[in-house]
Amino acid sequence: MSFMSEFREFAVKGNVVDLAVGVIIGGAFGKIVDSVVNDLIMPLVGLIFGKLDFSNLFLVLGTAPEGIPHTLDALRKAGVPVFAYGNFITVAVNFIILAFIIFLMVKQINRLKREAPAEAPAPAAPAEDIVLLREIRDSLKR
Repeated sequence: MSFMSEFREFAVKGNVVDLAVGVIIGGAFGKIVDSVVNDLIMPLVGLIFGKLDFSNLFLVLGTAPEGIPHTLDALRKAGVPVFAYGNFITVAVNFIILAFIIFLMVKQINRLKREAPAEAPAPAAPAEDIVLLREIRDSLKR
């Protein structure tokens, strides 16, 4: 079997299509989780900790030029090295939520797989010659 025919068989079996669908759905799902974290959860966490905005928690590691606003985006655009630990906290919360949701989904799928009993195929009827041999055996035992 040639390399191209093996690849064609692999691609047609659905492995590549399943992988592509998973990546696309995962990317879209990641954007939803990003929005939940950035727009819903982190503002509430910031409110609990005294109106703290995690996106603006950083330490300037270099010297900032005069006239640049002291915001994370402005400092990054100016090329000033910053230690953006607030952004890291946000990404870490995002990861924890995403991992927890995926865990719940996998757990539910596994539970559904266990609950669905696999129907065993009915045993095939024995061949006619075997039936005749059993009848002969049973008649000899009498």
